[in-house]
Amino acid sequence: MALGGCAWDTPMSTVVARSDFARAILHVYSIVTWVTGIIGVLVFALLILVLVRFRARPGDTTLPQQARGQTLLEIAWTIAPALALLIIAIPTIQVVFRTQSAATAPDALQVTVRGWQWWWEFRYPQLDIVTANELHLPAGRRVVVTLNGPDVIHSFWLPQLGGKRDVIPGRVNHVTLTPEQPGEYWGQCAEFCGASHANMGMRAIVQPAADFERWVAQQQAAPAEPSGPAAAGKAIFAGSACVGCHTIKGFSAGVLAPDLTHFGSRTMLAAGMWPNTPENVAEWVKDPQRLKPGVKMPALGLTDEQAKAIAAYLTSLK
Repeated sequence: MALGGCAWDTPMSTVVARSDFARAILHVYSIVTWVTGIIGVLVFALLILVLVRFRARPGDTTLPQQARGQTLLEIAWTIAPALALLIIAIPTIQVVFRTQSAATAPDALQVTVRGWQWWWEFRYPQLDIVTANELHLPAGRRVVVTLNGPDVIHSFWLPQLGGKRDVIPGRVNHVTLTPEQPGEYWGQCAEFCGASHANMGMRAIVQPAADFERWVAQQQAAPAEPSGPAAAGKAIFAGSACVGCHTIKGFSAGVLAPDLTHFGSRTMLAAGMWPNTPENVAEWVKDPQRLKPGVKMPALGLTDEQAKAIAAYLTSLK
């Protein structure tokens, strides 16, 4: 169990930086760690010295010399902590100001993040794309993430790409970062937000520029018209309460639940809890509470065949 805590490059590691923002935060953490480590070594060394040198010895009955004050010593232990705090404060303030403001670079990718109970909505206003729970980003390009919340306070946290930033109703926050390395980075809501808070995950998929452009083109295109079981699933979807909550461009326009226009292109469902397979989707639409306790999506009373048909339709939406 102790060795399990020694893993370094894990999906939710905060000590492996994959963006300029994460490296800036890690730099501050390193300074804090070294300063506090040095202070800790000095304190324990002095403590051991005092315990050994001035310990009571057998037969020692003489009261040690008493001192009522030492001006130079008191000045020293007042100035030393102030200097230690100053060493920590200067880079911390620099990083806070550098990472709090929105980037002004004209070529920066704009992404609006909205936290819902209990899933993430990602909007790309420059590209007219809306997706959920999987944040696609191009490697090497500046990204400005604008955060706002329509219901309760959430906290946007992608450990390897940057620190936590709260998503607060009625307030706009920003995260500005440049992803440096393609890969898949796990994230999580880091602010308790209700019954299914622990299940409010996400994925950031950082892609080479060419792959990101292909993803953009795919998301901007209209999904192919379904056939076979998928066509039957579309009809069942249209006749159920699904259309009141979910958007599928050109078909339904609900705004309370994830946009499903290109649902089939996502790797996970239920905010990253389950692989996006027809079998899991069928189980999800039939009994969502079983797969994600606390989820707000109701059970619609679907039969097995109806659930399979809807799953065929949704997974065909590439």
